Amino acid sequence: MKKTILSLLVLLSCSVFAMAQSLEDAVHKLDGAASVKDYEALEKTFVTLTAQQPDSWLPWYYAAYCNAKIGFLYQDDGDKIEPYSVRGEEQIGRAMSLLDSTKSRHELAEALTVASMVNRTRVFINPMTYGRKYGSISEKYLQQALQLAPENPRALYVRAWVKYYTPKMWGGDKSLAKELAEKSLGLLAKDKTGTTPHWGKAEDEALLGKFK
Repeated sequence: MKKTILSLLVLLSCSVFAMAQSLEDAVHKLDGAASVKDYEALEKTFVTLTAQQPDSWLPWYYAAYCNAKIGFLYQDDGDKIEPYSVRGEEQIGRAMSLLDSTKSRHELAEALTVASMVNRTRVFINPMTYGRKYGSISEKYLQQALQLAPENPRALYVRAWVKYYTPKMWGGDKSLAKELAEKSLGLLAKDKTGTTPHWGKAEDEALLGKFK
């Protein structure tokens, strides 16, 4: 009996380790993703992982992030964006539903940042039609993220992006965008890798490259 229990515990431990490794492998691949094809493939991987780790917010978070990134890559081709925005919104909602808002402030800030990005992609579909509604929702989520974690480098990057691309007459500020992106980049140097959110370096560098 003891041997049977021990064997089951070993199998369970191996299964948990394998799932953790699978998530870590997927996040490692995400670090090198660049194209719509890359993000589409990884989104499917993360959705599969949600079934293996039903109590973890991370697979849903990363699936939503993949859809947000696709939306940003398609921002000049709005007709293609909506399916990704819809999936991303559902996925980040599921991620947030798995977080305790009183105990997981930093994790919730990460999820809110991606929620802001997902809603920003809806603006790209048709800025004249969707700009006011989804731009406001995106801004609300971003403000909430920064209230929870003012030093979150990913939230700071999104704020920098918004400041850069918003016309000056509507609150845009390219100088502030540069300052925020530089701050974000500096904070990213302190980020841990592994499965915790740590993206942002490439995004910051791309935005700062516009000032050269």
